[in-house]
Amino acid sequence: MKWFDSFFELSARGVAQRSSRRGAMAKLGRVLVGSALVPLLPVDRTFAAGNAEPASGASGAAAGKSDDPYSCDYWRYCAIDGWLCSCCGGTASSCPPGTTPSPITWIGTCRNPHDGNDYIVSYNDCCGKTSCGRCFCNRNEREKPLYKLSLNNDINWCMASGNANYHCSVSALLGVSKQ
Repeated sequence: MKWFDSFFELSARGVAQRSSRRGAMAKLGRVLVGSALVPLLPVDRTFAAGNAEPASGASGAAAGKSDDPYSCDYWRYCAIDGWLCSCCGGTASSCPPGTTPSPITWIGTCRNPHDGNDYIVSYNDCCGKTSCGRCFCNRNEREKPLYKLSLNNDINWCMASGNANYHCSVSALLGVSKQ
């Protein structure tokens, strides 16, 4: 076993001669800063909208509820997760006064039960105030697992804005899904 100890001693001495503590700390710092910035990169999630399954269409009594922007059953909220801005001083598609939309969004494809079309919906977190606390809605239709961050709605997307306080979420229609 002496050869084993000698090999690792020589290897450790060689590494110590070729590197410095400052260099190692600098590399470690770059890795930590770089990994902290990865969630802030813009994400293009439109590829998932095209091959997402359509939401189950509401019919009968459920179709009547799907028109209410204050209800979690509203058809545009098929992939929303958070407080509804329509209950917090805003509308289904605009942030309340005093808040700003996050620059990064998540995308869902929701079926309108009235015309039968699938719509691409962009969900924004509204940032700048503390949580609204009214009308919580968590619908995870076709949500991807957390290891696929760009398709997951459980992220605080306000971390990419100047003020990281989450207030509520809105849903803006981007267009009709062409299949």
